[in-house]
Amino acid sequence: NIWKCGEQYTHHQGKYPVIFLSFKDVKFNSWQMTLEKIARILQDEYGRHQQLLASDKLEQYEKDYFLSILNLSANEVDLSMALERLSRMLTKHYDIKPIVIIDEYDTPIQEGYSKDFYNDITGFMRNFFSGAFKDNRNISYGFLTGILRIAQESIFSGLINLSVNSLLDEEYDSYFGFTMDEVEQMLAYYRMSDKEHEIREWYDGYYFGSKEIVNPWSVINYISKGGVPQPYWANSSQNEILDNVTSMANNEITESMYALLRGNSIVAHVKANVVYSSLKDNPDNIYSLLLATGYLKAIEKQLQDDGSYLCEVSIPNKEIAAIYKSEILSHFIEGGLVSRSTANRIAESLYSHDNKKLQTAIADYMRNCISYYDGVSETFYHGLLLGLIALIDSQYTIKSNPESGDGRYDIALFPKDSHNPGIILELKWDKKLNDSVLDSLAQDALQQIELLHYDSEMKQNGIRPILKYGIAFSGKNVCVKSVI
Repeated sequence: NIWKCGEQYTHHQGKYPVIFLSFKDVKFNSWQMTLEKIARILQDEYGRHQQLLASDKLEQYEKDYFLSILNLSANEVDLSMALERLSRMLTKHYDIKPIVIIDEYDTPIQEGYSKDFYNDITGFMRNFFSGAFKDNRNISYGFLTGILRIAQESIFSGLINLSVNSLLDEEYDSYFGFTMDEVEQMLAYYRMSDKEHEIREWYDGYYFGSKEIVNPWSVINYISKGGVPQPYWANSSQNEILDNVTSMANNEITESMYALLRGNSIVAHVKANVVYSSLKDNPDNIYSLLLATGYLKAIEKQLQDDGSYLCEVSIPNKEIAAIYKSEILSHFIEGGLVSRSTANRIAESLYSHDNKKLQTAIADYMRNCISYYDGVSETFYHGLLLGLIALIDSQYTIKSNPESGDGRYDIALFPKDSHNPGIILELKWDKKLNDSVLDSLAQDALQQIELLHYDSEMKQNGIRPILKYGIAFSGKNVCVKSVI
């Protein structure tokens, strides 16, 4: 398809020297190790142009500098000038200005943010890229790829004439991944056209500009594995972005994460120019980052006067939902909020109708993860229980506050497999209750399920048996009643 562009493209073929750097593997815990890795990346790229050492068009001091990059004796200042110097030497030698390509420019910046050397890496990158792209008369063309909008990371301060194309723009929207037309062609070639629906469920759902885009890495792996759906993208990334979400999430963001996990959409203010350092000042900027990195999709977007967007966003597909669940549950476990055994006990006790085990597991979780002031409303406990269920279970479709029978139940779990029971949970809350009153409140919740026929929707769908739970909360105390 590129070649079909004809003379407009082909007359440039093989014409320019090229400087190409990829920072995708610059993932280290310290600034010193990061700088050493960058030095070795530059060593490899300079080594690719060793013919310059024999050039009669270069001065000796330029060759001495070239050798300092090759033998890793260049200091931080010298390294920061590497792109500028190499582009100048290539221009002098070939009498034509090079093309500069930088891939995943912001990977080390992301590491710097999460590993506390953000100022070091942004300070270095500011000089490094400024020499290559700002007022550099020895460059024909240059481009960079990365997660964030490059002009706003402060490392390009003063850089002009940048053309930025993000996932919200339309000019290159079909080139960020596979379109469904391309996927259909691949499936037909490998005689797997019957798998289109499964691919859509697992790997589709991204929108770039006005185009629907499918994750190319996952589709390739899915086809090569004979059509086995798995979260392949999860295995290709450390998912540091979700680490950032869970480490700084306030109650509102946590509630939004639970809503997304339940398959709901939320409305978020999205800025195309968000930077890592802004996350601490305004945690809501995390939605912009999640959208930019593929962890959210924009269902609807509305441009605002300040250039930002008001977006309705949701989790794109099953693959990303699986990553959310594993990463967020890992955060709870690693943070000491809930043990793996506690999470398992909650799931097991729901299925086995073991009230005592369920009550103990929820109480253990509450003692570890909520403060005295958290338990101040039924809504809080509702969100807490919804979050737990969403994280620990994939066998049910979870519904919250829908109408059924003569009212609205709190939470219902509709089984995806007919062998599993349906589950209905009705919650009650009040302040400073003793054990006897708490027991009575849980019984009231259970009776409400029966009196208002909350099980009617499940019965109409042929779901049997139906487990009914009345759960009462007061502070960190909980009581569970149930009936089949």
